[in-house]
Amino acid sequence: MSPAVWVLTIVGLLAIVAFDLIVIARRKHTVTIKDATRWVLFYIGLAALFAVGLFVLSPGASGGEFVAGYITEYSLSVDNLFVFVIIMARFAVPSLAQDKVLYIGIVVSMLLRAVFILAGAAAISAASWVFYIFGAFLVYTAVKLALEGENDEDDFQENAVIRGMRKVLPLTHDYDGSKLVTRVDGKRMLTPLVIVISAIGMANVIFALDSIPAIFGLTQDAYIVLTANAFALMGLRQLYFLIGGLLERVIYLNVGLSVILAFIGVKLIIEALHGSHIDDIGAIHLPHIGIATSLGFIAGTLFITTVASLIKSGYDRRRVEAEAD
Repeated sequence: MSPAVWVLTIVGLLAIVAFDLIVIARRKHTVTIKDATRWVLFYIGLAALFAVGLFVLSPGASGGEFVAGYITEYSLSVDNLFVFVIIMARFAVPSLAQDKVLYIGIVVSMLLRAVFILAGAAAISAASWVFYIFGAFLVYTAVKLALEGENDEDDFQENAVIRGMRKVLPLTHDYDGSKLVTRVDGKRMLTPLVIVISAIGMANVIFALDSIPAIFGLTQDAYIVLTANAFALMGLRQLYFLIGGLLERVIYLNVGLSVILAFIGVKLIIEALHGSHIDDIGAIHLPHIGIATSLGFIAGTLFITTVASLIKSGYDRRRVEAEAD
């Protein structure tokens, strides 16, 4: 992409972020299901319009790569939501402040992810063997995710940074609405929301260690990687309020995500082998996995995972009700 397109895109993304901040500042009530649904559709619509623009204006596979990358990033981000729920509950964040906490935490993580993306793009352009590392890491992560099973409250533990912040920063014991700074006996102090925002931001960055190599397995275009991440993260906050209470019903989410990560990891390794002019391993021919195949596999895996989860959770609920009767 030309420098002008980069500048216009960044300005557009910043405008959306600023608009979001204005909405949060004016909101005087907790986010309702109706609010969340409307905003989730709004952000999905924005991503769809951006994809259409790429299909129309950009030659090659950019449009398909963005769609596959966006779906992958969005689906991997859903797993983050469970950790967000745990963080909000563990820190007992007031309902009215949760929207603000998520907004700031996600914006911070967007900035940090941009650094990771540019570093990853530079590493790939400098040495093709980085594909082997990314691919192996994704396969390892897929196996680890599959073995972990369902999400639970142990998925979040305060790290050394959070514990250090508690010791160093002048923190109050109680919240003051949605304020980050308050006064206690005339002294300016930070509220616990600062700790919560830091925890949200760091959790998002940690999850990026999986998701960024995954999207580089679908495209090596830094522009596509950056925009797919940005659109996925911008819609994540509202998705939290929409499906936060339904996450426990998607019981096979980790299985589906592990399959997707393993698929992309293998795809990366195959592409690295092709780059080394290795097209066959013994009698096995290494296929070229195009973006259409990747998109179909990712969408199909998510569909099967969701349907299977809903069927299983529905069966378990009926069994519990039957035993209660």
